[in-house]
Amino acid sequence: MPDSATRPSRLRLALYILLLLTVAAALLTGVLLRWDEQLKLYWQEQSADAEHRAASIWLPDYELALQTNLVGLEEDETSGLTWNPATGTLFTVTGQNPQLIEFTTGGVVLRRITLTGFSDPEAVEALGDGRLGIVDERRRLVAVFRPVPGTESLDLDDLATFDLGFDGAGNKGFEGLAWNPQTQRMLLAKERDPYGLFELPFPGEDGAVGVLEPLPYQSLLVRDISSVTIDPRTGHTLMLSDESRLLVELDRLGRPRSFISLVGGLNGLVDGIDQAEGVAMDALGNIYVVGEPNRFYVFSRRR
Repeated sequence: MPDSATRPSRLRLALYILLLLTVAAALLTGVLLRWDEQLKLYWQEQSADAEHRAASIWLPDYELALQTNLVGLEEDETSGLTWNPATGTLFTVTGQNPQLIEFTTGGVVLRRITLTGFSDPEAVEALGDGRLGIVDERRRLVAVFRPVPGTESLDLDDLATFDLGFDGAGNKGFEGLAWNPQTQRMLLAKERDPYGLFELPFPGEDGAVGVLEPLPYQSLLVRDISSVTIDPRTGHTLMLSDESRLLVELDRLGRPRSFISLVGGLNGLVDGIDQAEGVAMDALGNIYVVGEPNRFYVFSRRR
């Protein structure tokens, strides 16, 4: 029979083991979520001078200005977002029931366009010459077309399409699409396993398409990439991460410049943004975010 004096020792050992496991789990979680890198960037932000901030989007200056739902899209799952300067409106795509949705910057739905033949539309982007591009993640392609007033449906077979490669990526393919007016190229973001950023020369009218080129970048602070957009003023990229619940600004060399968290209690958010799927930016610098299934957020610079 064990001596009663050994019981406290065994209990103490068990507590030590539990403590070590807890610390190890916390450290592993921190590594996976890249908390150390985020903390480093946070301290860099604190020491940035006015000139550095003025040359950036500078996300710490932003806070939530509007939060609402896109009425009627509760069962459709919004994904991807772009601001179209030609119309002054926003476009998103839905995956559950493939559609292209146009709505105002205040979140009022204007029209729905049925997407026939699409398997999993995940991104939409206003391109340089008035065309729109839609990425179908599962089919690994981008479809390009000119939106026409009064259009009620688009058939994939009738559109110019371009293969993006990555056979076997399945549902971990390209989720983000942005247009870079300075380089006249598309920026594509692969979601994960592994994630990555790529450039693609703008498809010409003759159907010619360039080679998909991987972009060099340092640590991106995130576990996945849900969406990207490019600020035409600075040339910097806004990168949205669902799993990390972050919005990150990257400079032209792919280096993190600033970031904000999308968890509740920060930057004007009460509940936080779950399943953030699309980000866009307008000419005034307002930032728009959509989250599944039909949530819509507007962030504006603090005055």
